[in-house]
Amino acid sequence: MSVRDLEYLFNPRSIALIGASKRAGSVGAVLAQNLFGGGFEGPIMPVNPKHSAIGGSMTWKDIESLPMVPDLAIVATPADAVPQVIADLNKKGCKAACVITAGFGEGDDTEGHARRQAVMDAAGSMRILGPNVLGMMVPAIGLNASFAHMNPKIGDLAFVAQSGAVLTSVLDWATGRGIGFSHMISVGDKMDVDFGDMLNYLATASEVRAIMLYIEAVGDAAKFMSAARAAARTKPVVVIKAGRMAEGARAASSHTGALAGSDSVYDAAFRRAGMLRVYDMQELFDAVQTLSSELRRMGSLADGDPNTVGDRLAILSNGGGIGVLATDSLIEQGGHLAELSPQTIEKLNACLPTTWSKGNPVDIIGDAPGSRYRESLQALIADEAADAVLVLNCPTAISNSLEAAEAVLEVARDRHRPILTSWLGDMSAAESRRRFVEARIPTYNTAEEAVRGFMHVVRYRRNQVNLMQVPSARANSVEPDRDKVRSIIDQALSEDREWLSEVEAKQVLEAYGIPIVRTEIGRMPAEAAEIARGFSMGDLVAVKILSRDITHKSDVGGVVLNLSSPDQVYNATESMLKRMHQEFPDAQIEGVSVQQMIRRPGAHELIVGLNEDPQFGPVVLFGKGGKEVEIVGDTVTGLPPLNDVLAQTLIEETAVHKLLRGYRDEPPVDFESLRLVLIQIGQLAIDFAEVKELDINPLIADSAGVMALDARIRVAAVSRELRDNPARRLAIHPYPRDQEGTVPLRDGTMVNVRPIRPEDAPGLSDLVARSAPEDIRFRFLHPMRLLPERLAARLSQIDYAREMAFVALDPADSDSIIGVARLIANADGAEAEYAILLRQDHKGEGLGYALMCLLIKYARQRGIDVLYGDVLRDNKPMLDMCADLGFTQHSDPSDAGLVRVQLMVTSQATPTASKNKQVETIN
Repeated sequence: MSVRDLEYLFNPRSIALIGASKRAGSVGAVLAQNLFGGGFEGPIMPVNPKHSAIGGSMTWKDIESLPMVPDLAIVATPADAVPQVIADLNKKGCKAACVITAGFGEGDDTEGHARRQAVMDAAGSMRILGPNVLGMMVPAIGLNASFAHMNPKIGDLAFVAQSGAVLTSVLDWATGRGIGFSHMISVGDKMDVDFGDMLNYLATASEVRAIMLYIEAVGDAAKFMSAARAAARTKPVVVIKAGRMAEGARAASSHTGALAGSDSVYDAAFRRAGMLRVYDMQELFDAVQTLSSELRRMGSLADGDPNTVGDRLAILSNGGGIGVLATDSLIEQGGHLAELSPQTIEKLNACLPTTWSKGNPVDIIGDAPGSRYRESLQALIADEAADAVLVLNCPTAISNSLEAAEAVLEVARDRHRPILTSWLGDMSAAESRRRFVEARIPTYNTAEEAVRGFMHVVRYRRNQVNLMQVPSARANSVEPDRDKVRSIIDQALSEDREWLSEVEAKQVLEAYGIPIVRTEIGRMPAEAAEIARGFSMGDLVAVKILSRDITHKSDVGGVVLNLSSPDQVYNATESMLKRMHQEFPDAQIEGVSVQQMIRRPGAHELIVGLNEDPQFGPVVLFGKGGKEVEIVGDTVTGLPPLNDVLAQTLIEETAVHKLLRGYRDEPPVDFESLRLVLIQIGQLAIDFAEVKELDINPLIADSAGVMALDARIRVAAVSRELRDNPARRLAIHPYPRDQEGTVPLRDGTMVNVRPIRPEDAPGLSDLVARSAPEDIRFRFLHPMRLLPERLAARLSQIDYAREMAFVALDPADSDSIIGVARLIANADGAEAEYAILLRQDHKGEGLGYALMCLLIKYARQRGIDVLYGDVLRDNKPMLDMCADLGFTQHSDPSDAGLVRVQLMVTSQATPTASKNKQVETIN
């Protein structure tokens, strides 16, 4: 389920309160008081068999006796009664319910779990918010269906929290500062409506400017990631995740009835979705402050270096010390002081005392009147070197802080640069802060908080820029030998083995194009010595015990290094086998692995791993390797699938990256080869659900490339469904290779088509550049000479879970795109909008008809009910083709120039391109 019927939850026309009460202080009484006092204009119908009226309104004895079907029911009855209440509401025709009551399977509550299942069974298609929630508030329609202690102000921030206590804390804090909300929603135990549903709903709500989440566990990770990626592309999404430490995660589990995943994986998920993560309540309050202002509009998301763009701050202060503290905080958080231009320095010299600081931070001296603030700020906001200006004020006996605030407000009315403020103190600063809030200028209690607010926006922008980076072409990708890997895994599982041998693990890596050190198996000492004899003269040799029961070989003396002759190999093998049999009599020992030792002075020891998170599925790990990997702790995780941009971002998140870039006379490592390892390990996770755990440690890397010296892989049997479709367990839908194929043109020529990939952005730009202007107008509904780079990136970096775009490749040049057919489904997957564009020199060949047939076939496979498009009325060829394929046509009442074409996919026969008619222009 997704956004279906959520309007009945958050924009109801009528409400029933089941469990309304007169008992002072009870949840039912507070709910009634808030519902009647919130200003909701529709009917509110309390249900309680013991009272004739509550809150001045007539009550009804039961649900059946209600005079109308409520859009929304608020349920606050005892837990045992809730299943029957939901059943009665469903029978009445109610579309949505908010279950306030707790007691539905939190922790190990077996009885509660049974109640939860009973509610789910009774609900049918009803949408359920909760159970165990504070409730919800939608101030713009006067809806306060909660037991919160106050009504929120009307605003454009949406806050969704798993904890009612956090929700009311933010409400209290924000109300005192004049900050309003569009929605305040408590999701509780997420029986039905979860974070994915809320993100889908709020992302398309025009009254919502930014979304904030307090999360303990996401639930359906794939749904969450798809919704989060879509929402974060349209508006800022700020998230605070509780349960970061093991103890906190256990607390979250007992509180929400859900398991909390690994924090590093959550971090990877939030980063991949383009959300802004904060780490404590004060930082969340800061984010509320920032997002309620205009600061988030800071700068442009135009192309640029995501590591430098937008983080240059100018600091204006009437106290030198506080300016220095702000500077320290800025540098500590990775920002930069703006380098003021000579022209700005001249302007400041003209308006400031000679004792001013002569640089950034700009200290305008403690006696600064409002006029000094005004002239200095005007100079700073005109300087292109500053992405934002932070204005600080310390209270003094010889200056008026309110006068200074008024000067800032005056300049801010015509500002060309975002402004942040921090008026220090308490009583003397209160009125200034109030005026800043009214003017939507972010204001903070301390300079450090203000800098953090600035860096929130910087981090958000960097995430967004990273999302729009276009990967390079796949020329250097390696097509894996999947049949070989399948054989190795099946052999191990048939022998009831959990761990592959070292040799098998390295064969798997080799099948995915990852360089491995030469390794062979010696069953006996003589065989091991003979293998060593075949190595190159002068090679040093390592011998390692080979046993499915001994995985950490070096910990038990199962590794001998630097052997320089066959005799040494013989003796080391003989001694090792004897010792291992004695110390591990129950272990199955197959012999030893004989490995060529690699001498790469200066090479870095790294680790690349693969693990399966219980919520997000497979995750790729990268960082500093070697024996100290757990102690050093310099690792980061990422969600597959990966491309070269995502892999590089992963690498840059680690501290070891600074060394990998090269230093002094050490050249940088071969980053292309390193990225490829991460990409291919991610692909292995996509291809084989049986791979549960993988370690390459060490993976050595230098300017000559990379090589896996040791590897461990754990496998486990999976269901037939997962074996056939291993990508189902991923949080992010990978590239759908099964959709690659061909379509026929009218003359019988077969054209290769495949799903679009992120690296196709240049190809899309080329397609638009080589298309007729009229065709571009038909496709985008307005003229366009060139496809903007950011739009090209957005159109090529799609979420395969809810979109599909097929590109048709030029038969004469497989790197060139001659057509694209696109389908974008709504959040429920019930309807999808289509669009098609053909290159001018390939019109009239039947390609458009073939691509439309392909879209219809794909829509049917996905279970999409309706395929529709908005077509310009003068695009007669497209309208004719749609009519031929069974689309109905409807005029758009809001735009006479548009025609809505619509096809009921599930009721139509599958079209084919065999009847491919002559269509001159299809776009």
